[in-house]
Amino acid sequence: MSEFTETEIQQASFTNEQHRLRINLLLTSGWLKNEIKEFLDQFEITQQQFNILRILRGAKGDPLSTNEICEKMIDKMSDTSRIVDRLVTKGLVTKQPCPHDGRKVQVFISGDGKYLLSTIDTKLKNLDAVFDNLTDKEVVVLNELLEKITQ
Repeated sequence: MSEFTETEIQQASFTNEQHRLRINLLLTSGWLKNEIKEFLDQFEITQQQFNILRILRGAKGDPLSTNEICEKMIDKMSDTSRIVDRLVTKGLVTKQPCPHDGRKVQVFISGDGKYLLSTIDTKLKNLDAVFDNLTDKEVVVLNELLEKITQ
């Protein structure tokens, strides 16, 4: 068993390797979320806000409803409307009523939002450095294995 796992959960043994894998994935997920949080703190946005900005940029100027944004979110449990409102307050997105359905709101990324993303893009290699202890081949294999789990 890895020292990381023993230190984190104070557990000397696991029921089986699947149990160990589950715990390792949970620990790694928490660690990675913290690394991403620390990286994004310098830009004063959260991981969910960053995800929404990237989704809106990917729409290439077309508006998206909060429901459409939520469907594309990594964390589907996020309160998308509240997060969008915070981005509006920061001037990173704009909202307007949908001309075809008054119950819906259209969300657009603003110029400031695009600028912030382009700034973050130039520094993403710093975030990717958390994986520097893996070879390129190991990264490919790990990606394939993780994708296999979720298929």
